[in-house]
Amino acid sequence: MIVLRLALQSLANRWVTALLTVLAIAFSIMLLLSVEKVRTGARQSFADTISGTDLIVGARTGSLQLLLYSIFRIGNATNNITWASYDEIRRQPEVAWAVPLSLGDSHRGFRVLGTTPEYFDRYRYRRTSTLKFADGRRFEDLFDAVVGAEVAASLGYKVGDRIVIAHGLGSVSFVEHDDKPFRISGVLARTGTPVDRTVHVSLEAIEAIHVDWQGGGRIPGQSVTAEEVRQLDLKPKAITAALIGLNSRLATFRLQRAINDYPREALIAIIPGAALQELWSLVGIAETALSVVSWMVVATALLGLTTMILTTLNERRREMAILRAVGARPGTVLGLLSAEAGVLSLAGVILGAGLTYAGLWLARPAIDRMYGLHLAIDPPTWGEIGTLAAIVVAGVLAGLVPAVRAYRLSLADGMTVRV
Repeated sequence: MIVLRLALQSLANRWVTALLTVLAIAFSIMLLLSVEKVRTGARQSFADTISGTDLIVGARTGSLQLLLYSIFRIGNATNNITWASYDEIRRQPEVAWAVPLSLGDSHRGFRVLGTTPEYFDRYRYRRTSTLKFADGRRFEDLFDAVVGAEVAASLGYKVGDRIVIAHGLGSVSFVEHDDKPFRISGVLARTGTPVDRTVHVSLEAIEAIHVDWQGGGRIPGQSVTAEEVRQLDLKPKAITAALIGLNSRLATFRLQRAINDYPREALIAIIPGAALQELWSLVGIAETALSVVSWMVVATALLGLTTMILTTLNERRREMAILRAVGARPGTVLGLLSAEAGVLSLAGVILGAGLTYAGLWLARPAIDRMYGLHLAIDPPTWGEIGTLAAIVVAGVLAGLVPAVRAYRLSLADGMTVRV
């Protein structure tokens, strides 16, 4: 207790330097914990990109490729599923619901998804969150379109605006379905998922804009107007993929195996959660890099702590000598400087943790609204507590370096007056 009291009094006499050291440690701790929270939040948000869907069905390909083009709108499908096969799958007794997806067109660099109105009810993210409308409603007319939040923000769209869908997936297209424009009926609220970057239309609309097309271009001599196409049978002949929900998850593997062995065409069914984890293992190397940078910042702060104590030794040589002259043992000198380092480290850790949670509480609504990244405000985990305790211990050990140097200063050298 005496050593601790002496350490606190000594730090109080040098409060400006001590405060700056505590702030340096606090900001490094804040960065370390913030990176951990962002890393955890990003991983959880990634895993929760799609929830409540038991299987994704598509033409036979790799599981990651199916996940990328059906959910993340990245890449292209190798083939389509015939409507007859999809219809047979959705009629299986294990299937509670099925939502078809049709991809292949775009609008100014954003993917266009053809689906059914049930998509807005069945799509889940963050486990239980559903799609909500920031403005307008789901599509009802044949040429209605619902745009994601990022589409609306990037292109300045609002309900009632007219848009033209382009054939193909290029950001700049010279082949457009300009004879059949769409009207925006709704704008979805931000989700932080690929839904934000998607234009949604009905399956019938996808068929409608392609009735007079073949092989990627208009059929010469044929032109069907927007009014004429409404009189046609627009039942889809094929779709790109389908989201499947089951009555019981116990049937997941049985139905997955049946789809993978489907005799009429080559299909594959994947479990979204398993595919997401596989994908994260490939792209998650960034979280390791962030953690390394954070630890480097913490190491720099501890190095600054050691440097601060070392630079004050010349000013404190007489203090050390007087302590030894009045009977202080070598252990007392060692304990004093180590205690100072420990107090500074502990204060920095507590302040850094407090700033992290305060900043998280203030910034979370804006981060969620702007980036769709959900950062949970949870108590520190045992792993985080262990990390913070290790940093305090490292601070005490860092204080041993100047402590050993102070111990080695001789009594005579400390009492010598230098001119």
